[in-house]
Amino acid sequence: MKENNSPFGVLEFLNWDHPWNNYKYSCKEDLEKVIALMKDAGAGWVRMDFLWHEIEPIEGKFNFDKYDQIVELLDKNNISLLGLLNYSVDWAASCKEWNCPPKDNQLFVNYAQAVVSRYKDKIKYWEVWNEPDSSTYWAQQDGLKSYAALLKEVYAALKKTDPDCQILNGGLAGGLASVNNLYDNGAGGYFDILNIHIFDSPLHPGAISRVAAYPKLAYKVMSRNGDAHKKIWVTETGCPGVKTGLKVNNWWIGDNPDEEQQAEWLKIVFRELLKEEHIERVFWAFFRDCNKHWDNGVDYLGLVRWDYSLKPAFSAYRKAAKM
Repeated sequence: MKENNSPFGVLEFLNWDHPWNNYKYSCKEDLEKVIALMKDAGAGWVRMDFLWHEIEPIEGKFNFDKYDQIVELLDKNNISLLGLLNYSVDWAASCKEWNCPPKDNQLFVNYAQAVVSRYKDKIKYWEVWNEPDSSTYWAQQDGLKSYAALLKEVYAALKKTDPDCQILNGGLAGGLASVNNLYDNGAGGYFDILNIHIFDSPLHPGAISRVAAYPKLAYKVMSRNGDAHKKIWVTETGCPGVKTGLKVNNWWIGDNPDEEQQAEWLKIVFRELLKEEHIERVFWAFFRDCNKHWDNGVDYLGLVRWDYSLKPAFSAYRKAAKM
C-alpha cells in the first residue's frame, strides 16, 4: 500500500463483531458500506485494533481471517492503516481482565511480531497498546513504568521484523504529566512518533485554547529530551453529536453537544491542530456512532449515525479534508 499523505484520519472499530458491541460489523457488506463512506469523507487513515485475544486465542495458534479481509478492503480503497497492537488474552494476562498487562512481555512481543510480519507489505505504522496511562485500559497503573518496559521490548523486536515500520507509543490520555512520565521512564528512544489524545467540550469556555496548547507543551517536553525531530499524531479527538430532542446520558466531560455543535467543533479542532507544524495527523473518534455500548454521549461521537445516515459533522469533515 502506498502511504497516504493526508493528515485526516478516523478511529473506527472495524473489527467489532461481538455481542457487547451489538455486532457493529457482522458482515462484509457492512464493512464495504462504512469504508466507502470513509473514502467519500476524505479520510486518508483509519486507526483500528488488532486484538490479541482474537488473533492468538491459543498460544502459538494464529487466526488472521477477519483482519485479512479488513486490511484488503482498506487497501483497495487507498485508506492507510494505523494498527493498534493491544489488550490481553486470558492465557497470557497478569490478571483475569482484558486490560491487564501481560505476565511476560515476550508473549506480547511474539504476537506483535506475528501481526507485523503478516502485514508489513501493507501496514507501516503500529501503535503499542491504547491509553496505557488510564486504568480503564491498563489496569495496573504505575506511572507508565511497566508500560515503558513493554514498549522498549516491542520496539526492538518490531524493528527487526520490519526495519521500515514506524512505532507510536500508546495514545496518552493523561495530558502533559503522561508525556513527562513516558520520557522519565526512558522510553524516548522507543517510539518514532509521539501519540496523544486530546478531548475537550465545545460547551466549555476556553476549550479550543486548551486543545491547541497541549501539543505545543508536549513538543517542548520532546525537545527537552532530544526528540525535536519527531512528529506528533493526535490519534483521538472528538465530541458527541446528539440529535436534538434525544435523551442521552452525558459523556465524561459534561453535557452532550448536539449535532450542529459537533460539526462546528470538528471544523475548529482540525483547523487549529493542523496549524501546529509538529502535528502530522489527526484522527477523529469515531467514524460511526455506536449502539448503546457506552450508554452515554460517547455512543454519538461518530460522523455518521448507527444507521449510516450522515451527520452534519460528516460534511464538515469532508469539506476540511478535501480543501
